Amino acid sequence: MPINVHREVSVDAIEEQNRIAESLWPRLRERFHTQNKNPLAMVHTFGCQQNVADGEKLKGILAQMGFSFTDSPEQADLILFNTCAIRENAETKVFGNIGNLKQLKAVKPALLIGICGCMTEQPHVVEKLKKSYPYVGFVFGSHSAYRLPSLIQSYLDEGKRVFRVAPDDGCVAEGIPALREEGVKAWLPIMYGCDNFCSYCVVPYVRGRERSRRPERILEEFKELVQAGYKDITLLGQNVNSYGKGLEEGTDFATLLERLNAVEGDFRIRFMTSHPKDCSHRLIDTIAKCEKVCNHIHLPVQSGSSRILREMNRNYDRESYLELVRYAREKIPDVTLTSDIIVGFPGETYEEFRETLSLLEEVKYISLYTFIFSPRLGTRAASLPDPVSGEEKGRWFRELLALQDEIGLEQMRPYIGQTVRVLAEDWGKAGEGLLQGRTESNLIVEFPGPPSLAGQFVRVKVESVKKWALLGNLA
Repeated sequence: MPINVHREVSVDAIEEQNRIAESLWPRLRERFHTQNKNPLAMVHTFGCQQNVADGEKLKGILAQMGFSFTDSPEQADLILFNTCAIRENAETKVFGNIGNLKQLKAVKPALLIGICGCMTEQPHVVEKLKKSYPYVGFVFGSHSAYRLPSLIQSYLDEGKRVFRVAPDDGCVAEGIPALREEGVKAWLPIMYGCDNFCSYCVVPYVRGRERSRRPERILEEFKELVQAGYKDITLLGQNVNSYGKGLEEGTDFATLLERLNAVEGDFRIRFMTSHPKDCSHRLIDTIAKCEKVCNHIHLPVQSGSSRILREMNRNYDRESYLELVRYAREKIPDVTLTSDIIVGFPGETYEEFRETLSLLEEVKYISLYTFIFSPRLGTRAASLPDPVSGEEKGRWFRELLALQDEIGLEQMRPYIGQTVRVLAEDWGKAGEGLLQGRTESNLIVEFPGPPSLAGQFVRVKVESVKKWALLGNLA
């Protein structure tokens, strides 16, 4: 089948999983001796917002089986780790958590333990799970998440470990129930996978090639979220800017934003992640004219050096990135920008790292997601010579953070004395009695107020700033 051709899991296949889920309830209650109570599941998600959205669907499927939920592994009858493979320390953390379950499984032999997500799409991880963690009962990749009921059924029927990690590129599973967190924010996946093959990134190997959801499916789910009271909805994809490949409708991301913006209601639309090579002038024009699309763009640059960008296979250079920033600021004068930076890419010199610092000084991001390079098995960058020591990269990293702290404060000081519109979310971290919310520009704001304001748009006059937030009072 050609790459990017849209293919949905059949309705019959989804309904079969639903039937299995419902049939498992009495068996699970008997296994865990829960009698009149529901068995308890703990779903622990590691990693990005896409993983969080996947975790919500996993919870939705488990709820169909009759599970309630807990955050305590000691109370859980089923533990499911939804994993991340983006960096080495993420994998190390997951294996540490799996190792901690060995004694718990010995005390509770009926306990079901499953591992899923990006890590399980890597052969070396699957081998390690097979050899070193025999108490893990079922393992499956993100492509097979909708099959969770049949995987658990197979494990219960046969008493053997179940591994379902074969990729299923081009496949989109619709109609999966999602159990979302209460609040005002919601994640809405619009596409899966990635075609970019950046030299440092494992995502295309574990998430598969790009495949977009049909626009009518997205629109239907979006309307449901608005009707349910969600007011800050983030569209998700590894590269939302290339949304629409393989769809017969010919819809692109700008068109999708226009359709969602036309939905009635008081809400905001955000999106991530946005690849610079596919961020067109038309998309920026669309953001400028759509009043419900936030004036904040997360535009990962990774490096300020054109040579390093070529080595990263990013398919843009420093100047084309800066041209895009200039156009965005021209069309959306109050736009705010955030980005991702990788420090210490193999072969990067200190002079090239300084080019990244100068880019920060020119663009003036409000905040950054910063990482020291982490080699990923199977990527081209993992085999490149890397002569700079970890200690030296650490010094560069601290220099980067110090500069961004200065720039972030510089960007936030002009808000002092201004009144901003804030969507109140929850309690803040600056002190007791302070609510936290975000502006349209994605700036965190903390202010005193009653908990009854959570979920409402309020106006806050900014009195002072910290490097991570604006502080103020209700206007």
